[in-house]
Amino acid sequence: MTTTFLRRTLTAAAATGGAAVLILTAAAGASAHVGVKPDKTDANSYALLTFGIPHGCEESGTIKVTITLPAELNDAQPTVNPNWTVEKVTEQLAEPKKLADGSSITKRTSQIVYTAKAPLEHELRDALVLSVKLPDAAGSTLYFPTLQSCETGQTDWSEIAKDGQDPHSLKAPAPSITITEPASADGHGAASAAHTTETPATEQAAAVTDSGADARSWAGLAAGLGGLALGGVAFARSGSKPRQDSAT
Repeated sequence: MTTTFLRRTLTAAAATGGAAVLILTAAAGASAHVGVKPDKTDANSYALLTFGIPHGCEESGTIKVTITLPAELNDAQPTVNPNWTVEKVTEQLAEPKKLADGSSITKRTSQIVYTAKAPLEHELRDALVLSVKLPDAAGSTLYFPTLQSCETGQTDWSEIAKDGQDPHSLKAPAPSITITEPASADGHGAASAAHTTETPATEQAAAVTDSGADARSWAGLAAGLGGLALGGVAFARSGSKPRQDSAT
């Protein structure tokens, strides 16, 4: 009976550990994507968009990141990053575009190009921040196709899910944000209320992970280690019981 119990315990521990490995593998895949995290999404507001740059060309270092702005944006102000040089690429509009204040523009910023002063090694990541004026278009989604160029090869993060397609099935999804309703006069709009319900721990985790991937990986690892620990305890107990019986 001792052998059977031990076998069942170790099998359960191995299964738990295997599940943890699967979770870690899935989380690693999610965290490998170039993603964007806005500090706010209120329509017609100014927002800081933080693009997380992970490894994207196997083991080759990243040397350039080209972020294409959606047509809804007229400009973006890059935040200085000491590891990169940055430039704006402008395009001529087919026809003048009238702005909310009554003025018109004939050109817009179409791309922001960051060039690394030294290759960003594949085991490291960096963050690039843009300041933008969000359009007055609550409910719409803005996509930022991003080309990650490496010393060898490149990854074009530009895939957009079609109607009915699961966005998580995309291999190289374009970073995106969804515009929400503007905050009310008292500053407690839907987006603000959703933000204030987050706990400090949740906010901290969101600031350093992509879609909670790192948090899930730690949870999976803890579950696996817990299963292995239970297996070890069961083994110790099963090994000590015969010695007690023989002593009596």
